[in-house]
Amino acid sequence: MRKILIDSGPLIALFDRDDKYHVASVQFIKANRAELVTTLASLTETLHLLDFNRNAQTDFLDWVSAGAVTLELITAVDLPRIRELMNKYADLPMDFANACLVFLGEKLNISEIATIDRDFDVYRLPGKQPFTTFIK
Repeated sequence: MRKILIDSGPLIALFDRDDKYHVASVQFIKANRAELVTTLASLTETLHLLDFNRNAQTDFLDWVSAGAVTLELITAVDLPRIRELMNKYADLPMDFANACLVFLGEKLNISEIATIDRDFDVYRLPGKQPFTTFIK
């Protein structure tokens, strides 16, 4: 099955009706047939930014628990490469959550990402391969 990484931006927008990307995120989710993959870092970031509404947070957790998104594990062994990525893109700067997603792209050979973050237009996978982005 095809896999697409998903960043926190569309996840937040999906559960925040006032977010300017809400409609685009809902449309993407409804049309998507690929497995959505993210990390605990993006899950944490999403929950933190949904802190304005406890119901939005619990609805999001229920949605993830129901299997809408696959959480890929990041371990201590992965941290040196994630640190390298953060150093490589320090001029943007690259945060930990984005570095984890780029790392997963490398590890799982996934070059597609649902994001509203334009930094993914700059990030590269091995062989200087760009990400294909959705939602922006």
